[in-house]
Amino acid sequence: MGYKSLAECVADLEKHGHLIRIKEEVDPYLEMAAIHLRVYEQQGPALFFEKVKGSPFPAVSNLFGTLERSKFMFRDSLDKVEQLVGLKFDPMSAIKKPLQIPGIALTALTALPLKQTFKSTFSKTTISALPQIVNWPMDGGPFVTMPQVYTEDIDKPGIMNANLGMYRIQLAGNDYIQDKEIGLHYQIHRGIGVHQSKANAKGQPLKVSIFVGGPPAHALAAVMPLPEGLSEMTFAGALGNRRFRYFYDEEGFCISADADFVITGTVYPQENKPEGPFGDHLGYYSLTHPFPLMKVHNVYHRKDAIWSFTVVGRPPQEDTSFGALIHEIAGSALPKEIHGLKELNAVDAAGVHPLLFAIGSERYTPFLNERRPQEILTIANHILGKNQLSLAKYLFIAAREDDETLDTHDLSHFMQHVLSRMDFRTDLHFHTNTTIDTLDYSGDGLNSGSKVVFAAAGSVRRRLSKVLPTGFTLPEGFHTAQLAIPGVLAVQAASYGSHAAAIEEIAVLNAALKDQDLEEIALMVLCDDSVFTAENINNLVWITFTRSNPAVDIHGIGAFTTNKHWGCTGPVIIDARKKPHHAPELIKDAQVEKNIERFAGLFKEGGF
Repeated sequence: MGYKSLAECVADLEKHGHLIRIKEEVDPYLEMAAIHLRVYEQQGPALFFEKVKGSPFPAVSNLFGTLERSKFMFRDSLDKVEQLVGLKFDPMSAIKKPLQIPGIALTALTALPLKQTFKSTFSKTTISALPQIVNWPMDGGPFVTMPQVYTEDIDKPGIMNANLGMYRIQLAGNDYIQDKEIGLHYQIHRGIGVHQSKANAKGQPLKVSIFVGGPPAHALAAVMPLPEGLSEMTFAGALGNRRFRYFYDEEGFCISADADFVITGTVYPQENKPEGPFGDHLGYYSLTHPFPLMKVHNVYHRKDAIWSFTVVGRPPQEDTSFGALIHEIAGSALPKEIHGLKELNAVDAAGVHPLLFAIGSERYTPFLNERRPQEILTIANHILGKNQLSLAKYLFIAAREDDETLDTHDLSHFMQHVLSRMDFRTDLHFHTNTTIDTLDYSGDGLNSGSKVVFAAAGSVRRRLSKVLPTGFTLPEGFHTAQLAIPGVLAVQAASYGSHAAAIEEIAVLNAALKDQDLEEIALMVLCDDSVFTAENINNLVWITFTRSNPAVDIHGIGAFTTNKHWGCTGPVIIDARKKPHHAPELIKDAQVEKNIERFAGLFKEGGF
């Protein structure tokens, strides 16, 4: 049986030891987030905050904090939903052919949204009465961090062509008129962006409904990368073992009948206001930029409503566990959509979008003795043109034929596999002046930057050193070389000044190293703190790939350009120092950390 409400889910988790209550009043300004972060670090339970300062509504977080808990919530439906996604599930065809897969017709029936002829009883409140949760000290105001944002296609209205997405919502701050205006943050290629573009073209406002809470299947559906044509509402029904119930209010806004809160409003063409800053999942703040303005119509809430929230920051966080669950459900679907792709990992430790690891087939010219990347380059282009994968900056791709046991989730081993086989003269492929993630400030403007493919196929070209090369020396301005993983060296450099200065520094480094024996060093990472960067693989990928723009920050010993192709004869160099245009990283508030020590018993490992 599926949960009928968030309250049912909370009760079930509490009954089975997956949730604890915090009875003391907690401040939504930084304190709730700080408590959540401490408990998540211990892989602790979901948290139910009974008393939120300044709000009549309780709140819950960390529902998806572990894969174990997520699987527990969907224990009755997960296996069947995995089958459905793998089959590019069409609920109507499944109902028409009930014998195709045993038990599938019943699951398909629960997937079809149910329009209610009666209207559920909701009360009204205001934006300012909602929990005003601020996660990080420099955030521009309180945000909704677990919303389900619903919009319909103006040309094809109705729930089966609607979009349900998780886009952050700023409730107050900046220039927003309290209780009347809120901010929406999303990229134009998302479903809501397509809907807004159509509405703008006709000069009409876009109706938006923001659902918070409800059965946990609804939140997961909002972030799920579903096959083209599969509605988030049908997926929510199948996963939750309960049809997505909805109706329309007097003003024509869609209302999720099972949601705890529903905020309705309109977005008018070309009406934007500054949104942000906001501490985001790359581990930095996304800064203030103009984004669509939503004019609030109504704020509904059910009786005994529970506000659902999460905290994002440098991975791993709760959205890491979200990602693990998504991979569990749909990990096999993408390889079926991209011919030749065997495995793909959007590397969470690097903030997801900056870095992809992939494995593909390399079957071109099998009759040649010396193999090189060919088919995997075609696969790489397909990956970088696919939905949200198009936001990636770095793609490391290897051939399955070289190692059948290769695993993209073993970060260190996979990087070593690629770097040991690459020919740096031919196997780096750049895409310049293109789009990257809006949240990534390593580029040369909002959404602007470059991409690079590191491709490897064939036999091992170099043995990767596990120690510093004999006689290795660095020129003035570079010091504290640390081997992060075999063949990858973190080198501390002076603070970044400008691109012109960086080019001069690279020239000095090249002159000093070109005659040294660096055959077993594949990659050098210039950074502000080499000890921290080399401390573990997570630090290495976070620093290297969130703080660099490939076309600008990749250099190499013995670099050259032939027929517009860039390569190098020695190690690749990535300049991953902080740049003046980068966003600040997330740092906890020291006083708040002291304040929450009153919950010290909660944070001890096993204290829950």
